Amino acid sequence: MPAESPTELNQLKELVSTLQSALESSQREVALLRQKVDLLVRQLFRAKSEKIDPAQLELLLQLACSVAAPTAVPAKPPGQPVITRSRKERRARLPENLPVIEEVLDPAPVKQAPEQWRCIGQEVNEQLDYEPGHFLRRRIIRRKYVPRCEPDQKPVIAALPDRLLERGLAAPGLLAHLLVSKYCDHLPLYRQEQIFGHRHGVWLPRQTLARWVELAADWLKPIYEHIQTGVMAGGYVQIDETPIRYLSPGNGKTKLGYLWTAHRPRGDVLFRWEPSRAAACLQKILPVDFTGTIQCDGYAAYDSFARTRVGLIRLAGCWAHIRRKFHEALEQSPRTAGWLMRQIQHLYQIEARLRVQRAGPNLRLAVRAQESRPLVDRFRKALVAIKASGRHLPQSLLGQAIDYALGQWSGLEIFLTDGRIEIDNNQVENAIRPTAVGKKNWLFVGAEQAGERSAIVYTIVESCRRRGIEPFTYLRDVLTRLPHMTNHQIGEVTPESWAKQLRTVPCSKAS
Repeated sequence: MPAESPTELNQLKELVSTLQSALESSQREVALLRQKVDLLVRQLFRAKSEKIDPAQLELLLQLACSVAAPTAVPAKPPGQPVITRSRKERRARLPENLPVIEEVLDPAPVKQAPEQWRCIGQEVNEQLDYEPGHFLRRRIIRRKYVPRCEPDQKPVIAALPDRLLERGLAAPGLLAHLLVSKYCDHLPLYRQEQIFGHRHGVWLPRQTLARWVELAADWLKPIYEHIQTGVMAGGYVQIDETPIRYLSPGNGKTKLGYLWTAHRPRGDVLFRWEPSRAAACLQKILPVDFTGTIQCDGYAAYDSFARTRVGLIRLAGCWAHIRRKFHEALEQSPRTAGWLMRQIQHLYQIEARLRVQRAGPNLRLAVRAQESRPLVDRFRKALVAIKASGRHLPQSLLGQAIDYALGQWSGLEIFLTDGRIEIDNNQVENAIRPTAVGKKNWLFVGAEQAGERSAIVYTIVESCRRRGIEPFTYLRDVLTRLPHMTNHQIGEVTPESWAKQLRTVPCSKAS
């Protein structure tokens, strides 16, 4: 066998080296792809509230099978006559068997001297009201009177009380129930339509229910705007956004909109509907004169918005997002990621102790400077050292978590310099959770305008929940009082003011 020349040996060595480099590169790529696949599987099937429920995936597979093998529809035998269905009889607007509560209104002159007046008739106006568990007919009877001594005089009659809608059928209690069922109990209007009809014998088309929801949202909008002013007034707000689909008229398809959520810690929550996730949406959410701190995640839109107001706005980071990234890398790098997560856990233990003590901003600032600052500095040094060691690829889950943390570092340190700032953005994420539950039931909103109405009601309902207020009781009371109020009195019926009034009213009167 002839001996190989030195040139051929060098070529073979170069080929082996090239193939070995390609193999190592392929192995690294396979390892990274496996990490991503494992992360995706964990996100899909792990019991986690913000991820897809495995039961829903099974349901979709069952539906796919049923679509793939549709049931055969029997053909109509030849010569069979076409059956025409008779038109359904129109149901009564209000069932006669509903209990009736009568409210008699007499004019003031009649109340002062009833013996001088004779009743000659009455006018009756009816509203459909609702109390938890049953419907009722609220009948307002206005009697007409003429003086006994002057029977030819024009009759007097009490004025009809102001209502949310002239000649409207829905009373405040029914409107409050619709809103609570849809935005607290997550019942779509078509399900409420079925419940009213089959359980109570009251047939209300969902189009009518949708108009009533729109009516209630329009009346509640001044309260919503008052809450918005209060949320933005403190100079510190937490913001996050969640996608919600809405119908696109004329296309028969849905588009992706967003509910932006702004939260003032220890205060109210504001929802704002926008058809996109662009940085321009923040220009509409935040007032022009807003200055202070916005706490958010690492989404680039916040940084783009902050650059338009240089020196007026600073972005505070969220340590919960940092911890989440390292938690995703825990299975691939248990020692390194576990040690970093323990350092973050020490920070949260300090914050938990401060919450138990109900510490104010000054005490929190002092404790953080003494105890949290050394932990944060050690954490950053560890990140820089791990990155410089080159033991973890930048594309790996741990490498991505380190790059994300270092990229957000200036915002992560802000909570150390301001006692008002929270360590994370979890409170605003908790405010978004009811909308996530609702999306699983109603799937999408009707249109862009319906998204705005949802933002109004979600704002008021979530603000009630934050203050320990029962939403139905609040909404029924407020929708009853709003027609008699002026814009200057709106501040008296916000959830914050309503809760204060409830604490000052004796129990017997409050009930």
